[in-house]
Amino acid sequence: MIARSTSSPGENGQAVTDAARPVPEAHRELLAQIAELYYDGGQTQTQIAALLRYSRSMISRYLTEARELGIVEIRINHPVQRRLDLEAALKSAFGLTTVRVLTHTSNSYPSILRRLGGLAADVVEETVKDGDIVGITWGVSLAETVAAMRPTGRQNVWVAQMIGSLGARNPDNDGPELARKLARALGAEYKTLPAPLFVDSIQARDLFIKDRRVSEVLGMAKKMRVLLVGIGTIDLEYSSLFREAFISREQTSQLVKLGAVGDIAARHFDLDGKLLNTVLGKHTIGIEEAALRNIPVRIGIAGGAAKSAAVLGALRGKLINVLVTDEIAATAALSAG
Repeated sequence: MIARSTSSPGENGQAVTDAARPVPEAHRELLAQIAELYYDGGQTQTQIAALLRYSRSMISRYLTEARELGIVEIRINHPVQRRLDLEAALKSAFGLTTVRVLTHTSNSYPSILRRLGGLAADVVEETVKDGDIVGITWGVSLAETVAAMRPTGRQNVWVAQMIGSLGARNPDNDGPELARKLARALGAEYKTLPAPLFVDSIQARDLFIKDRRVSEVLGMAKKMRVLLVGIGTIDLEYSSLFREAFISREQTSQLVKLGAVGDIAARHFDLDGKLLNTVLGKHTIGIEEAALRNIPVRIGIAGGAAKSAAVLGALRGKLINVLVTDEIAATAALSAG
């Protein structure tokens, strides 16, 4: 078990993992101090209570509060169990350069995502080289990947946010924060995309695309060697776009009628991996299909039964050439061919 003190502030001066209620900075520092003494210093709650002149029960409550606020994150590093047979079969069937398939050990979707993130973090660490430009989109699977990464100093690496910001309820899953955290893990510089993901009209989208700051970031895709993408689904229970209220039930139904099974970088595609010409797509600010396909290493991360069709579509359409998934989605993709 690993405990990590995370009291550093985010872009707005407050810790990005902070709960909704405001917490005075002095109290946050106290919680971080107690957590550091307990988790990193190995002191008992009784020893900390004596040192800081609090009761032991108060120290216990403070440690709980530190975890609730995200000042302390605890991650269980399960031994990674992989299906090497499925990895080889997927690599052969879909012409992938790298595949990682997680053995199914849990029906809990959050647990699957955490373990996929750990597996994907290893792939990213192995893939990124000195001098690379690395792109990242958004989503829970990418948040888990970035959170699992160990500091791996690289030279002259840049990270770029490749789709506009959603202003998600959980900023840890949104592009700007993911770009910042990935850059920190890689010892890299980073650029965020100063634009929303969706705008109200094609005209508004065109204005954003012409903006020098936006075009500069999106233009980094031309020299990009590695791109990290989550693979979204239209299943309402698991769709991040629906959960964050960026698409409605009615819009989802329309996408289904068009044959959509998933999305990459908020671009919806069908079961054969063909990107669909949708109204939503015309209002989206982010990396275009041609630029995406020209990136040499395109790492897609997704797993679980709800993502099976989306994974298959992404594979058939060669939208990705590196896959990190679990055996449920892998088996479904191989069965469908």
